[in-house]
Amino acid sequence: MYFHAQKRAKRPSSRCGAVPWLLALLALAAPGDAIVGQSPESRTRIVILGSGTPNADPERSGPSLAIVVDSVPYLVDAGPGVVRRAAAAAAQGIPALEPPRLATVFLTHLHSDHTVGLPDLFLTPWVLERDRPLRVVGPRGTERMLHHIREAWLPDIQNRLFGMEPANDAGHRVDASDVEPGVVFQDERVTVTAFAVRHGSWPRSQSFGYRFETPDRVIVVSGDAAPSESVVEMCDGCDVLVHEVYARSGWERRDAIWQRYHAASHTSGPELGELAARARPGTLVLTHQLLWGATPEELVAEVAAGFDGRIVYANDLDVIR
Repeated sequence: MYFHAQKRAKRPSSRCGAVPWLLALLALAAPGDAIVGQSPESRTRIVILGSGTPNADPERSGPSLAIVVDSVPYLVDAGPGVVRRAAAAAAQGIPALEPPRLATVFLTHLHSDHTVGLPDLFLTPWVLERDRPLRVVGPRGTERMLHHIREAWLPDIQNRLFGMEPANDAGHRVDASDVEPGVVFQDERVTVTAFAVRHGSWPRSQSFGYRFETPDRVIVVSGDAAPSESVVEMCDGCDVLVHEVYARSGWERRDAIWQRYHAASHTSGPELGELAARARPGTLVLTHQLLWGATPEELVAEVAAGFDGRIVYANDLDVIR
């Protein structure tokens, strides 16, 4: 992972404590390397399962990440490759992401690159003996999508239940919920709040970011979003902000029709730098990166021109503590 940080003026800690500042550091590390933000004993980790976009990049699975609290994973989005990336993370030392443990996912919106991994997330962990329903929380249309996914694979489900293959009668079930902005999930480890963001022609009620409050961290995930004041308000000094981004220098080489779309749907490097300066995260994680010929270094520099804090250019299987 590529990361950059500069010395910043001391600021008040968030509720879960401040991430230590680094001095003038610019480094390029291999995908999957861990970043230690607080301490190795932190109860909360973020695992990037997919940092990609709709582009079929063999090095980057579709958008998805896991927030692991103690030994329990909470996924955000289910892009292509999600289950195998989770299995790879488990093999690299995060057993909470073994496929049978994948049982809760929050959808930011229903674009295909964020959801085509849902049949895999629904069925593969069950085949591997997940013994509880998959819980899916998302904007309006989530329940309908999951109903049709289950109907599409009903012959497979019936064959596994009533054929020769051993299968439990719980893991193929789905608990899907259409939700509105507000607190959408709470247990003894995490409180999850959905909030509306701007994403092109999607209605605000159907495009979310999420704020996760765990025992030791506050994490905000933008989803796909043009610059949205709601992200600033929900972060407000959070420990980690995971935000999508595109390179302004690459965007300038795009056709006008694509420039209009991306400007209305996503956040440029300079825009993200300005937004992060007001949101004040301890660590800013760049994902869903659109480069169009720019380099990661150039994109990070665009963001760093406006934000002088810690910036992480995420790759698949990176771990942020």
